[in-house]
Amino acid sequence: MAGTHVRIVDLELWYSGDAEGRRGVAAEIDISLRELGFVVVANHGVNPALADRVRHASARFFHLPTETKKPHEVASLGEPGWVPFGLEANGYIFGEDTPPDLKESWVVNMGQLPTPDGSPRPHVVGTNHWPTEVAELERDITEYLIEVERLNLDLLTMLAVALGIDVDALVGRCAHAASTFVVNWYPPLVHTGAVAENQFRIGPHTDFGSITILDRQPGLGGLQIQTPDGHWVDAPWESGSLVINVGDLLEMWSGGRWRSARHRVLPPDADAPNESLTSLVYFCEPDGDVIIEPLIEGDQFEPVRAADYLQARLDQITV
Repeated sequence: MAGTHVRIVDLELWYSGDAEGRRGVAAEIDISLRELGFVVVANHGVNPALADRVRHASARFFHLPTETKKPHEVASLGEPGWVPFGLEANGYIFGEDTPPDLKESWVVNMGQLPTPDGSPRPHVVGTNHWPTEVAELERDITEYLIEVERLNLDLLTMLAVALGIDVDALVGRCAHAASTFVVNWYPPLVHTGAVAENQFRIGPHTDFGSITILDRQPGLGGLQIQTPDGHWVDAPWESGSLVINVGDLLEMWSGGRWRSARHRVLPPDADAPNESLTSLVYFCEPDGDVIIEPLIEGDQFEPVRAADYLQARLDQITV
């Protein structure tokens, strides 16, 4: 049934096919984003070995003693550094009084990394922290982000083709964004202790920016997506693939054509008390000064400055 499953789209024809093949890829992505706001992409060109290295390095950091991690703790959400347990509850975005999310995070601001043309990125928030205890973390994350940022711009090009608009209308408004990269560690039940009522690894929420690029691991306490009729479905997992979803600002840009869908990450499961998962999440954003309003005919949204919208949403989910 349409609207109840996330499509898996092979990007090979985008990179190696003719114009007709590229339009076909864009059309498949369009359908999935219209139905559920999510799509899984294969043959995307991001080397999975880079993600493996990031997971290995970040695991070394997360398993350090709390007193060693403490100097890297963020002062507020959205800043680079370590986000400990208890600081974030994504369910707050919809007024749900959920307990804090069951995760630790490491946050990096893309604004301090170079653009392909070497020009600066405005709206940098904070200074990236790189712990001396895990010297490889900076190198591995930087190499990974260069690849994922390339995919971000490629996907925006595909989305522009799907909408039938000039490519620069999306790519040109996102090419200097200070996007945010987050490593989320979801520790096992034996580490978290008993799960409270209505507590999640990440509570129900939507993402805030343009698109999100997610490298996830399969597990019982995994990703679920809310369908238009309110049901929750498990996100598909395919080895080597990446999950892409629509953020609030892209829903506005598309005049409501594409859904910024609620999603959540389930709590640790009693049937897998030792399950530990790590997700690599690239929250792609428009340039901070861009005014977001529909680029095609559709639903009407009140124009908003991208940086203002993003900060308001971060404030809402802070515990």
